[in-house]
Amino acid sequence: MLLERLRQILEKVREGQLSVEDALRELRHLPFQELGFAKIDHHRLLRRGFPEAVFCPSKTPEQVAKIVEAMAQTGVTVLATKASETHFEAVRKTVPEAKYHELAKLIIVEGQEPTKLPPEKQPNIVVMCAGTADLPIAEEAALTAEYSGCKVTRITDVGVAGIHRLLEHLPVLEKADVLVVVAGMEGALPSVVAGLMWQPVIAVPTSVGYGASFQGLSALLTMLNSCSPGIAVVNIDNGFGAGYLAALIGRMAKGSLTVTT
Repeated sequence: MLLERLRQILEKVREGQLSVEDALRELRHLPFQELGFAKIDHHRLLRRGFPEAVFCPSKTPEQVAKIVEAMAQTGVTVLATKASETHFEAVRKTVPEAKYHELAKLIIVEGQEPTKLPPEKQPNIVVMCAGTADLPIAEEAALTAEYSGCKVTRITDVGVAGIHRLLEHLPVLEKADVLVVVAGMEGALPSVVAGLMWQPVIAVPTSVGYGASFQGLSALLTMLNSCSPGIAVVNIDNGFGAGYLAALIGRMAKGSLTVTT
């Protein structure tokens, strides 16, 4: 684990078991690791509280596998997003413990940091989607938040075409720290939720919809133009970004985000 390795090095220096020069030699490779085709930012966890994620599209399966393997060796939890089954098969050859969530297109290698939090330090995140077709992006957000140390409740198929389906979940929404709202088509659901609830809302437009939805542009513009305050909008189909932001806000609120300053 990255934090534990740093702690051990510093303890050895303090106790005189390791010289400053030797400590510097051990620390030199920690900021980033050069793979030739990629530079892995191992200090992302220390600066941001969360490790780097791997965006798989346009990377070969072999490149993804080498990046995931190098990151997993440090003990952090590794997320590889928008991954295909071909990416996963390559990863599994070098990291057998890797798991593939087909719906979310997410490869996960579970580590020790930063996901292991006591229950009282876990933010309560609700991830909801307007329609069943939005589930892949909602699940990407939910898993990202879960593996970033949050407790996640999923609510599905509560779009504005039948708003009564949402209203029965209000008691659950009241207990949340952050709400992630995923919608395609016209993208109206985040405005409705933000108008009803007190928490910050992270809106996620999806590319779901008929021709005039322009692959999610219509939903994106609706969310950006919402008259309900307290909404932050991520990019089209960016479930990872929404889950990350929800975890960041939630863990700051719970005092469970550890970074170096």
